[in-house]
Amino acid sequence: MKRVTLLAGHYGSGKTNIAVNMAINAATENAGKRLAIADLDIVNPYFRTEDSREELEAAGIRLICSGYANTNVDLPSMPDDLYAITDDHDLQVIIDVGGDDRGALALGRLSGALKEENDYDMYMVINCYRPLSRDPESTVEIMREIEWAGRMPFTGLINNSNLGRDTTAEDVLNSIPYAEKISELTGLPVFATSVENSLFEELKEKIPNLMPLKLQKRPV
Repeated sequence: MKRVTLLAGHYGSGKTNIAVNMAINAATENAGKRLAIADLDIVNPYFRTEDSREELEAAGIRLICSGYANTNVDLPSMPDDLYAITDDHDLQVIIDVGGDDRGALALGRLSGALKEENDYDMYMVINCYRPLSRDPESTVEIMREIEWAGRMPFTGLINNSNLGRDTTAEDVLNSIPYAEKISELTGLPVFATSVENSLFEELKEKIPNLMPLKLQKRPV
């Protein structure tokens, strides 16, 4: 992983779940490394990294998010310690960018410093089972909007096509041509295909770069 890993995608793509998993895995593999997860989604999304605060803090991971996260206040707000992401070069950061081009606007404040340091990867999290990104062309259109708003180019793709806890191995396999077509249209590599832990053994010999995930609990 680069010092900064950015994850973006449309609402429901699963980028927050991937961000939390990546952070916890990095903490396990790099004991003593200073890690943070940053939630830049300022438009009040449905599921935030704040929901996993206890698990993250138990793993020694710093959480950078708006003070209004998990409140009833629907007010766009930037994290108070936002610039620790760019100013502290000893801090490894995983960033949940936001749910579309509006969510990516916050990234614009950091893009210049991140590109100057040039130690980042930015992954588009794709999910063919979401209503607005069912086909490659629509997904690429969303990608371009996010890139424009955040002033950052994507460097790769993460195929996270799923139907939540109802996802089958066949559902994941059926999404592979979709991800490959987006890769062809954009020239970006498919960095990983993510699956819930229970499907990993069944699919690990069938799909390259398979990423096992623990599904995070959503608030009731």
